[in-house]
Amino acid sequence: MRKPAIILFFCLTIINTAVAAKEIAGIEIPDTLVSASSDSSLTLNGAGIREKFFLDIYIAALYLPERTPDADVILGDTGPASVLMHILYGEISKQKITDGWTDGLEANLSDEKMRALKPQLDEFNNLFQDLHQGDRIRIDYIPGTGTAVSINNQRRGIVEGNDFYRSLLRIWIGSKPVTRQLKQKILGND
Repeated sequence: MRKPAIILFFCLTIINTAVAAKEIAGIEIPDTLVSASSDSSLTLNGAGIREKFFLDIYIAALYLPERTPDADVILGDTGPASVLMHILYGEISKQKITDGWTDGLEANLSDEKMRALKPQLDEFNNLFQDLHQGDRIRIDYIPGTGTAVSINNQRRGIVEGNDFYRSLLRIWIGSKPVTRQLKQKILGND
C-alpha cells in the first residue's frame, strides 16, 4: 500500500511543478519577482506576446503586489510594479524601440501630458540600446524613486516620478493599447 501512495505523491508533485510557472513561446515566465524596492515579492498579473505583422516581437509580463484584472486600479496605484520583457525577434534597433515607446504614449495621452512627460521620455529612451533575441528588459517602478530600467540584469538607469511609470503602462493596458489581445493577457484575462 505504500507504493501507490508514493506514486500518487510523485504524480501530484509533477503536476504542481508544471503549473507553477507560465511558459510562453518556450520562455518560462516566473510566477513572482522580488520587488526592486524591497525584499517583498510581486505576483504575475498576466503575460502575453506582442505581435506585429504576424511576427512575435516580445513577451510582456506585468507583476504587481496583488493580481487585478482592472486596468484603472493598476494605473491609479502608486505601489511597486514591474514589467518583464523577453525579446523574441532577431534584432530591434534602438530607434524602433524608442519610436514604439513614443507612439504608444502618444496614442494614450493628451498633447499636454506628452509635453509634460517629454523630458522623462527622452531620459527613458536614452537608457535603451539595440536589442536582440533572448535579451531581457525589466522596467520597475520603485515608490519614492521612479522607473528603473535593467537590460540583461544590468541596471541602465532611473527616470524619476510615479507619473512616468503609470503613463508607460498605458502602452499595454491603456484605452488604446499596443494590441487589445496583449492587454487582455497582461490583465490576466486569458
